[in-house]
Amino acid sequence: MAASSASSAFPSSSVPASSAGSDRVSEQVPRARSGRPDVPLPSGPPSPVPALRRDPRPRVTELRLSAFARHRGASFPVGQVTLLAGPSGSGKSAVLAAYEALARLGGGAVLAEVFPDPGALVPERARPDAQRRRGFRIGCTADGAEGPVRLDVAVQAEPELRIVGERLSAGGLVLLETALRDPSRPAVQAAWHTAGSAPVTRAPLPDDRLGTALLPLRVAGKTDGQRQVLAAAEQMVVALRSVFPCDPRPENMRAPVRTGSGRLLRGCGNLADVVWRTRAECGRRHAQLVEAVRTGCAGPVADLLAEPLGDGTVRALLDRGDGCRTELERLGDGELRYLALALVLFTGPGVLAVDAPGEVPDAMRGLTVLADGFDRGLDPGQRAELLRTAVLMGERGHIRLVGAVSDSSWAGGAEAITVVHLDA
Repeated sequence: MAASSASSAFPSSSVPASSAGSDRVSEQVPRARSGRPDVPLPSGPPSPVPALRRDPRPRVTELRLSAFARHRGASFPVGQVTLLAGPSGSGKSAVLAAYEALARLGGGAVLAEVFPDPGALVPERARPDAQRRRGFRIGCTADGAEGPVRLDVAVQAEPELRIVGERLSAGGLVLLETALRDPSRPAVQAAWHTAGSAPVTRAPLPDDRLGTALLPLRVAGKTDGQRQVLAAAEQMVVALRSVFPCDPRPENMRAPVRTGSGRLLRGCGNLADVVWRTRAECGRRHAQLVEAVRTGCAGPVADLLAEPLGDGTVRALLDRGDGCRTELERLGDGELRYLALALVLFTGPGVLAVDAPGEVPDAMRGLTVLADGFDRGLDPGQRAELLRTAVLMGERGHIRLVGAVSDSSWAGGAEAITVVHLDA
């Protein structure tokens, strides 16, 4: 955004929901090759359509980058498995960065922790206003039991980092809106829906945190309007918090590691520690992982295991089944990335280092994996097997995947896959 003043944070009732500039509309895979249905249309009266049950688990269904990095007026659908496809420089990593930023804000992180270099996220040609202020705008939609809930956030990056506007809305009703009224104070003026003796409640909120995440501490829930605000805020926060950014780094996965929490880090450098834990605790998932490793690694694979070395460290190995064991340091980069991504897809919040909302029952929350360079270093068989695994685990309700790939021509054939094409 060219200016970050309160009056311009949200110039209309909603952030544009269509892509503009170099970002093209997404597509569902597969598509009819001719653009027409593959089967003839029925000639009789239409059959009754059964009512669809709304999935009660909160989940992000759309990202909006109104003005962020190279994106302007762009929106991206998020499905069970979403692939962001495009060449280097097309902005795939920026989309994942915006998603991760919203997730961290939803978890209560302060603005400076989420955006250590905010100036780099301001669109390159954005002009400052009269007060030399520039910033960016991001948002998302979270679906669930409350229906679609929209969140839009305007951030001032220069001359100082602060949230200057936020809007939470559902069904065309604004439930929370904040604006920067006094630049000299570290606060924004907030107004949330009450529908009681007064239509709204007004109070200051800090300008370095997401107001939506603070609402449960500020809203009493005494009126129907207040309860609606709390339900929408909870749906948004739960949808955002269960996110695991993952980019396996093979160079950090080969050496033995010290035993610790047994929770996988985003770079997967502690994979051996996690295998040491999960092999003992999750027999069924471990068997599925071994089957996947057997498909994606060269040579026979009877088991994936970890062994202690006597100095407080463990190392992971492939058991070849004939008395031979192969240390991970002997595997290629592609095999290591494949192994780590397979482990991520077959595990869950209890094994991955995520900020899962512990107060929410497992059945009411999901996990979204953000995988930058999802196809990096993988051969066709490995990437196809990982995609098949992602679809399978998504259908079981265990996981959702948003991955960045350089090319998506190999990813067709499953209705559960959403491909979003970005141009450089």
